[in-house]
Amino acid sequence: MHLFWAFAQFRKCLGSPCFASFEGSCRRRWKMLNAAAADRNKEPILDVLRSRLASDRPLVGLEISSGTGQHVVHFAKAFPSITWQPSEIESQSISSIEAYREHHKLQNVKPPMYLDVSQSWENWTGLQPESCDLIVNINMMHISPLACTTGLFNGVGKILKPQGLLLTYGPYAFNGSITPQSNVDFDHSLRYRNPEWGLRDVSLLKTLGQENGLRLEEIVDMPANNKCLLFHKDSVV
Repeated sequence: MHLFWAFAQFRKCLGSPCFASFEGSCRRRWKMLNAAAADRNKEPILDVLRSRLASDRPLVGLEISSGTGQHVVHFAKAFPSITWQPSEIESQSISSIEAYREHHKLQNVKPPMYLDVSQSWENWTGLQPESCDLIVNINMMHISPLACTTGLFNGVGKILKPQGLLLTYGPYAFNGSITPQSNVDFDHSLRYRNPEWGLRDVSLLKTLGQENGLRLEEIVDMPANNKCLLFHKDSVV
């Protein structure tokens, strides 16, 4: 099942997103979508990146499932030495990312690329083996089929450079248990909307990482009962 279908169904359940219009110099009209959750979590996630990345080192960063584009422009402003590649599968989201990129005039953010993470990494257009120092994936795994999570780790294992960093963010289960009750309720609501959705267990993600040369090095507590999982690539896969 494609990630496009998963996100389309999720957004249908939640209703239409808020957006503002932006008209670039080429007269093409883009819509800047705004997700309240992205506004809330972009700074806490940036704090994690700041504490683990050299701010002056030239790096290549890939965001998989960039959503509205709010995260990538926020990170790009804080890390001007990192060249960021946003990616998405939905045309509406790709349009929003481009609107943010054009509005903020960021030279270190590339045009968004189409990426279906459930497909083999060879189909991730333009991404070469061991070409990325940093890969970020925020709030995707629990609102997409398991094939997307598996595809994420398979692809990252190939595209990430040795000693590169994968950061994932979201709510997770631990050893079959979900806490607190708000996350239990959230998991139930996701599975009610789509049986293929739901909080992924960290033990599963750790195993997927190991199978693809990625070591789960750190779990960082985040606001609103979320976590950042930090994986490093130990070797060539």
